[in-house]
Amino acid sequence: MPHPKAPIPALDMPRPPGATGAVVLADGTVLWGKGVGATGQSVGEVVFNTAMTGYQEVLTDPSYAGQIITFTFPHIGNVGTNPEDIETVTPAARGCILRADITDPSNWRSNRHLDDWLKGYGIVGITGIDTRALTRRIRESGAPNGTIVHAANGEPDLAAAWALAAKWPGLEGMDLAKEVTCRQSYTWDEAEWTLGTGYDRQVAPRHHVVAIDFGAKRNILRCLAASGCRITVLPASVTTAEVLSWKPDGVFLSNGPGDPAATGAYAVPMIQGVLAAGVPLFGICLGHQMLGLALGASTFKMETGHRGANHPVKDLGTGKVEITSQNHGFVVDEKSLPKGVAVTHRSLFDGSVEGLAVDGKPAFSVQYHPEASPGPQDSHYLFERFVEMMAKAK
Repeated sequence: MPHPKAPIPALDMPRPPGATGAVVLADGTVLWGKGVGATGQSVGEVVFNTAMTGYQEVLTDPSYAGQIITFTFPHIGNVGTNPEDIETVTPAARGCILRADITDPSNWRSNRHLDDWLKGYGIVGITGIDTRALTRRIRESGAPNGTIVHAANGEPDLAAAWALAAKWPGLEGMDLAKEVTCRQSYTWDEAEWTLGTGYDRQVAPRHHVVAIDFGAKRNILRCLAASGCRITVLPASVTTAEVLSWKPDGVFLSNGPGDPAATGAYAVPMIQGVLAAGVPLFGICLGHQMLGLALGASTFKMETGHRGANHPVKDLGTGKVEITSQNHGFVVDEKSLPKGVAVTHRSLFDGSVEGLAVDGKPAFSVQYHPEASPGPQDSHYLFERFVEMMAKAK
């Protein structure tokens, strides 16, 4: 990493006409554009997402804490925003990078322009970036640290932005679950959305699930509710005793951001206690990584990660290939898996571990997002698998 006082020629380049914002990477690369959304600057890991739909769900996914999202699809904002398609009340993404200007929305569900929505949530955005070139750079060299700037006066301070990016420590070793988890327990009964009626309510639950909130997406909770579950959501730092005091039929480990090893420092003992108690357990994304750590495996940071709604995954038990929605930058190291832990799903992009099951215990997990918000619904069967596991345990 260069010293923040070292001269970087790109930082002295003149501002192009019309440019009011920039993305400044830690190596001194400057990408000029036009600022949208909130004014100011924000630092994070610059990643890309290949989904063609669901940008509002992506921007509100708590798993993007600490990250600036580059959308590879150029038409972001064309359907506007609405109060229903959100995954959390307070978005954690640190910025968004777009190719094309945000157009006026053309969708009957829209009630707010994306630019105004970004302003309302304090999210800094930028348009006019060659997102294909930036994506190729990330794929070839890994996700860089960077600062996104939208200057109120139209004159971004490139040197200050670069110093911020160069000093930012990156996601390795960073526990971000504690920043996005709930502060106290709450119940959840909202189920899936239906055209014409909106979100349903679960009024006749068959099972009680305790969900550990590492940064849970609302649509995961909705899928659990739609599958017949009454849900109690607990903060990430709870103990085994606190979890078991709710007498759950099953325990769910949610998605979330940051380095799983850092979060595992306090979450792994709790998960090991739940496993020892024999309570059915299901993990998604960070929850999958947490289960892996609790079983004695290790995790490592991927160079580019998996983020999009078109990732093929093979179910090794059935041979079926699912097209999945994914958002993760860390992965369970298959070589570190102990005996008695089976790989159940595998990425057909890079062969990485996408699912685990424990021999002799009612516990399994997947790296991807079966709730598919956004994305295909090939993997909804996993919620039913969890329900069947709880019914069998009863």
